[in-house]
This record gives sequence, structure tokens and C-alpha cells, in this order.
Amino acid sequence: MLGEPLHLALGVFDGVHLGHREVIARAVRASEKHGGLAGLLTFHPHPCQAVRPDKAPPSLLATLDHKARIVSGLGIRLFVPLHFDAEFAAMEAKDFLEALTAAPVRTIAVGEDWRFGRCRVGDVAMLESEATGRGFHLEAVAAVMFQGERISSTRIRQAIREGHLDVASQMLGRPYSICGEVVSGDQLGRTIGFPTANVFTGDAQLPPDGVWAVRATLVEGGSIRDGIANLGSRPTVGGGPQRLEVHLFGFSGDLYGKNLDVQFVKHLRGEERFPSLEVLRQQIETDVGVARQVLSGDFGH
Repeated sequence: MLGEPLHLALGVFDGVHLGHREVIARAVRASEKHGGLAGLLTFHPHPCQAVRPDKAPPSLLATLDHKARIVSGLGIRLFVPLHFDAEFAAMEAKDFLEALTAAPVRTIAVGEDWRFGRCRVGDVAMLESEATGRGFHLEAVAAVMFQGERISSTRIRQAIREGHLDVASQMLGRPYSICGEVVSGDQLGRTIGFPTANVFTGDAQLPPDGVWAVRATLVEGGSIRDGIANLGSRPTVGGGPQRLEVHLFGFSGDLYGKNLDVQFVKHLRGEERFPSLEVLRQQIETDVGVARQVLSGDFGH
């Protein structure tokens, strides 16, 4: 692998939406045409956290590991996350480009408005002027539009916050999901017949609270299960911090320490406070029935 020609997509790629996918596709096609490796070079944490923390998004569309899994399915064979901090942000654009092209980079694919280097002085015009001398071909990709506006991670995060997951999914080019480790909870669900996996959501962008029909993929094994999830503070049992608890239909194994990729399919109802655990149990039974209908495709829209 070392020494092979590199065809790199560069950017933050939060969520890997349709605009990002076009940038990635240019790098992948170049590797297929000319030989070598298609790679993705990204930055973590989000550059705004180092440069403009007051403007940094409070939530993201994909963790670093989730991003790596998504792009591996798009033909990316080399995933390079660069740690972005104040020192990195102070690097001059030409110094960054010199360090980058010390490797055998033959293609650089970026969005047409991509900026880099100290004070963001590096841009597509600079890359074009340096391309021939440094031996790479530049692919500058125009913005991808949806409903007359540019697709952006900010726009997708807003759609998810507002519960418009169908719109978010169209801009992403895939159903929206979050991926996190199953951590220990208070095991209340199993006492009422509905054991749940408590999924750590980190800084992922979450949809509105309530009960959701979901599909969950066990990352380590690739198996997919239908299920139901509650997102919220659980007011019936005293409330607390926001949690994502997922009940997988017909599953009884141990998930602690494993990673679940949870796809939100349909919002069934808002979170409610019930007068007793028995009333809650009965409502969950009803919710499960509705979720099964939704997930089987038999539910009217």
C-alpha cells in the first residue's frame, strides 16, 4: 500500500451527505481510472472547535468511527483523520499543501468552496495554481442542490432537530442513523418485559424526543433487527438525562460494550408520563404493535 498513487477527497465530511459523496466519488473514479488508492483525509474534532468555538456545531451527524464505516462503503480504502487543534489551524496553507504532496498524491478532490490553512487563505484557486508543479490533478466539485438550496451539514442537522427525517435522509442519500456503544442502564425495561439497550449517543444530532420505530444494526456482526426506541428523560420513572433506549424484537443476547447503529424510521408518539409502570407496560405493548406494522411496510402513511 505504501508508495501507491493516492487519490484523496479532502474535507470535514460531517454526515457524508450527497455533496460529500460527489467529492468522494471523484477520488474513487480517479483511482479506478489511473490505479492507486482512493483515500479520504478528514479533520477531527470539527475545525470550528479550534478556530471559532462559538460557531462550532453543538452536535454532529456522525462520529469519526461512523464516518469511517460510511465511506468504506463508497470505495474509500484509506481513511486518514488529522487531529485539528490551534497549532494545526496556524499552519500556513502552502506548508499544509507541501506536507500533503510529500506523499504520492495524484488527485485532490474538494468542494469548490473548500478553504484551508492559516486564516483560511488556501482555496481552489491556490490548488489550481499548485497542481501542475506538485503533480496532482484537481477535482473541484460544485455544490449539490436539494429543493433549490445547497445541501449542507447545518441544513441536515436542522431538519433532524425538527423531526423531518425524510428530508434529512434525502440530503444524506441514506437513512439517518446514529451509532454508539451499548452502556449499562438501570435494567428497568427487563422487569416489565421489554429489555432495552442503552445506547451512548455522545454529541450526535438527535431527533425529537419520543417513541420511534427503529432498525438497528449490530456493527460487530452486521445483523439487523427491527425494534422500538424511547428517546428522552423517562418521566414515568423519575426523569433524568436524555437517553436512547432500544428494544430489539426477538433479541435476548448481551449487547454491553458492543456498538449499535440505530436508524430512526418513524416517530410514533411523544414522550409521556404514565401513572404507573403497568400503564407504561400496556402502552409499550401498543407501541410495539404499531412499530411492527410500520417496519413491515403495512402501516398507512
